[in-house]
Amino acid sequence: MNKRSALLAFGLRKLAGAVPLILGVTLVSFVLTVHFGPDQTYALLGKNPTAAEIEQVRAQLGYDQPFVLRYADYLKRLATLDLGHAQATGEPVRSMLARTIPVSLLLLAPGFVLGTLLALILAALAAWYRGSLLDRVISGASVVGMSLSFVVILVGLQAVFGVWLGWFPVRGWSVAGVADYLHHVAVPTLAFIVATLGYNTRFFRAVLAAEMTSEQVRSARAFGIGPLRIMTVHVIGNSLLPIVTRILFSLPLLVISGSLLIESHFGIPGVGRITYAAVMSGDQPVLMAVVGLSAVLFVIAVTVADLLCRLIDPRLAST
Repeated sequence: MNKRSALLAFGLRKLAGAVPLILGVTLVSFVLTVHFGPDQTYALLGKNPTAAEIEQVRAQLGYDQPFVLRYADYLKRLATLDLGHAQATGEPVRSMLARTIPVSLLLLAPGFVLGTLLALILAALAAWYRGSLLDRVISGASVVGMSLSFVVILVGLQAVFGVWLGWFPVRGWSVAGVADYLHHVAVPTLAFIVATLGYNTRFFRAVLAAEMTSEQVRSARAFGIGPLRIMTVHVIGNSLLPIVTRILFSLPLLVISGSLLIESHFGIPGVGRITYAAVMSGDQPVLMAVVGLSAVLFVIAVTVADLLCRLIDPRLAST
């Protein structure tokens, strides 16, 4: 079996092994949403409905079906992306996600990419000059950043750049071109960077500082290799396994939590905003679709991380 076939077989095994995880997450979310969530019957009927009206609406919502059948239907809909209709608006959930996912990606991608690169640069500087004043400043600032609440960061940046200076819009998402996009994404991007920079910098700094003490780095210094090449090739290159794993494992959680907080706070029409609205109104189809697809996204991220780790370090293929 060649290398490509071995990686493909490994990826398929990982995906197959993740099926119980997906089933577990979807089952828990289904139970919490359906059995402990709000009953939409009376919200749709209003006050003083008749018994016949209640029975008719409950049948339309599927409340009269056994639990097993309802859960099986949910899994079928999730697998075929036939996610039903939002109870609040009647719009197909798939159409809602198709409209809002691009907005969330455009909103979060700059902050995620720039924040990761900036954290790696700061961590490299702190690791190279470890023990120095620069290292202490970067490490101290990272701790301060980790201690700040995401909500405090959002409100503070919004007040400074949107209200006080008036450079960027306080709320909304009216994007007709690149200039409008940059104008609206600036504050959310900065908030995302500030919220994640401390955690990533601390982690990357610890990984790179440990690699700085390796025999390979000491030999490279002895041979007079330049600092930039040592850091990029010998230090970061040999630390890719934990760095890649950290990035990919944090991606689903950061996207979900960041999207929920940023979009609901700034009034941006992305996945996070419709999820927040679904939570507040108890819109079960939207909630179950978002939770189920998020579980699948997390499993895919874990599988991709494992595959990349095996590409980076072929020795893992024998384990």
